This record gives sequence, structure tokens and C-alpha cells, in this order.
Amino acid sequence: MKVSVIGAGTMGNGIAHVFAQNGYQVALIDISDAALDRGINTISKNLDRQVAKGSLTEDQKNQTLSNIIKYTEISKGVADADLVVEAATENVDLKLKIFKDIDANAPSHCILASNTSSISITKIASVTQRPSQVIGMHFMNPVPIMKLVEVINGYATDAKITQTIMELSQKLGKIPVEVNDYPGFVANRILMPMINESIYTLFENVAGVHEIDTVMKLGMAHPMGPLQLADFIGLDVCLSILKVLHEGFGNPKYAPCPLLVNMVTAGYLGKKSGEGFYDYSDANSKELLVSSRFK
Repeated sequence: MKVSVIGAGTMGNGIAHVFAQNGYQVALIDISDAALDRGINTISKNLDRQVAKGSLTEDQKNQTLSNIIKYTEISKGVADADLVVEAATENVDLKLKIFKDIDANAPSHCILASNTSSISITKIASVTQRPSQVIGMHFMNPVPIMKLVEVINGYATDAKITQTIMELSQKLGKIPVEVNDYPGFVANRILMPMINESIYTLFENVAGVHEIDTVMKLGMAHPMGPLQLADFIGLDVCLSILKVLHEGFGNPKYAPCPLLVNMVTAGYLGKKSGEGFYDYSDANSKELLVSSRFK
């Protein structure tokens, strides 16, 4: 099976890494050579960590990297694909445009999958000529480590396609869970309201950042507090998903907290921007510091 992955960012390079490490030929596609080089560099560093831990040999690392070919054009990158996994930015208009391009250039038998964390698979499938072959394949971050894959059926997804993706996920060493196409699916329908409520708890001055996260880590056995997790996901991504939930269900309980809206508007997006609920500006510091705005 030949696999094409669209997007060399955090999720895309992780997905390419996992497929390539499991022996699949991967076409990694992004809009520029610079973006592709950053993605390959990340994969290489993550493979180095596996080698250092003894879970991978140097030869296996080199073979994994040799299984990945870079492309800057969708038309060329998907031309002989059996499966395309789209992992672009969580923006509905962008995804619809990408799927139109994939559909026009991929072989007729090719399965089209999206790594979307909230956008309707049915809506994505509607812009293609093969809605029965469109499915959600929602990996978790970091992809090489996290076991879950949410496999999302669109309204028209063929059961044989679902079975193929379930079996393929298992071959990758993942644990697939089949779900249906409603806003946020399962993972983010449950996770994002929790994160949003945590932000409201801070917004209403019930407790501080550290205190909220400590309660959830020690009291609920979460490995990471919800505010720290939001920073790692990206506050802009959290906001986008909450908007999908709010619009999709029309329920005010999904309305994004005003504090989250303001932070995203101001450019405080979490770890990727250097500051969110925590301060990540000192790259040499191992201590996680609460942003001065919340002290």
C-alpha cells in the first residue's frame, strides 16, 4: 500500500513517521520545501530518541527515513496513492479545497482520510465524487506514542472502507475506535468542554492556573492538567473546535470562554507561540512557569 500524507506539521509528520516506520512507502506533501524539511527533521529527531531508548536500531531509523518522499504538489504526491491522509490546519475551507484536489488527482480506488479533530466527515466527503471512500482517521498527538485512532464514519462511508482502516490502524500498532460523524466525534466532544470549563474557572477567579491543573492531576489522575493540555494542543485549535461544537449543536454550553477568545486574538496560543496559560519563552528552563498574566 502506498500512502500519501498531506501536511508536514506536528500531526502530519507524526502520521508519516508511523506509516514509514511500519514499512509503508509515504509521500509527504506540503506547500514548500522548507515546511517539508522541518517535518523530516522532526521525524529524524524523534527516531533518534527511539534509537537512544533502544526501541529502534540505526538501520531501522535510516530505512524509515528512506520510505518517505517529499512533494510540494498534491497532484504529483497522490498520483499513485492507495490511501491519502489529510493532516492540514483545522480550517474547513482549506480542507474542502484539499479534498477537491485529492479527488481530482488520486486513483479511483484510493481511500481519502482526514485527520480532522472536529470537522464533519460527511461535509468533507460531499465535495468529492467518492463519498463512500471518505473516512476520518483521527490520530492523537504525539502520533508515534499515542495508541488511539478515532475512525469516523461519514454518512456515506462504505462499511468495507471502515473495516480496511480499522485493520490498517492495528497494523500500525494503534488501537482504533469506530465512531460516527457528529460535531467533535467522541474525543473532542468530551475533552473540549472540560478545557473550556477549566478556562471559565480561571476567568471567574475560582482558582489559579497551577491550582486548577493540580486538582485535575492529583484528584482525577490526569497526566497533564487541562490548561497545560490546552497550551500543548494550541489555544487557536481549541477555539476552532469549540466553535464547531457550538455551531453544530447550537447549545450555549459549548460557547468558548471570553478569556480564550481574547488570548487567541492577542496571539497567545500556548506552547507554539511561547506563551499561553504557561510561559515557554525560556527554552533552557525545565520548570513550567505560569504566565505572569495569571499570577
